[in-house]
Amino acid sequence: MMPVATMMPDDTPMFDPSILHELDWSENTTTFSPAISPLEPGDGLVMRPLCTADVNRGFFKVLGQLTETGVVSPEQFIKTFEHMKRSGDYYVTVVEDTNLGQIVATATLVIEHKFTHSCAKRGRIEDVVVSGECRGKQLGKLLTSTLTLLSKRLNCYKITLECLPKNVAFYKKFGYSVSEENYMFQRFFN
Repeated sequence: MMPVATMMPDDTPMFDPSILHELDWSENTTTFSPAISPLEPGDGLVMRPLCTADVNRGFFKVLGQLTETGVVSPEQFIKTFEHMKRSGDYYVTVVEDTNLGQIVATATLVIEHKFTHSCAKRGRIEDVVVSGECRGKQLGKLLTSTLTLLSKRLNCYKITLECLPKNVAFYKKFGYSVSEENYMFQRFFN
């Protein structure tokens, strides 16, 4: 039996970071005060794709402020990361505080391929969260604006997200509207 190769976390990005830098920020419909952008998210901050080394930079600590993350080994993280990267349909984006070497915000754009709408693509924003100590720095707005523009650049016919009723006003700032459809689910485990 061949030994299983052990992958070490590194700084290889989930997707090409240039796609974030090439977004036409003039199409952004949200105002920022002070002005920030994907290229300039704030002092000591950088917006970029997730990389496997982020498992050691507090990625799960931030994600855990949104939902239950469970216990995830570095091997599980790398395996899931590689699956997402190979698919080419996941854009997990993070904001890193380079002074601390820690992830302080994250959001995900998932691309769903459809047979409807002439085999179009649908974007879905998920897991938007900013660490407690960085709230108020517009990072949630920046991530949402960036991923909305990215879905447009990737030729999605629409983009959707689910949120709690208390967050509807926040997402309306980006041009999202409440759907007449109901969001339904079944949970199989926590």
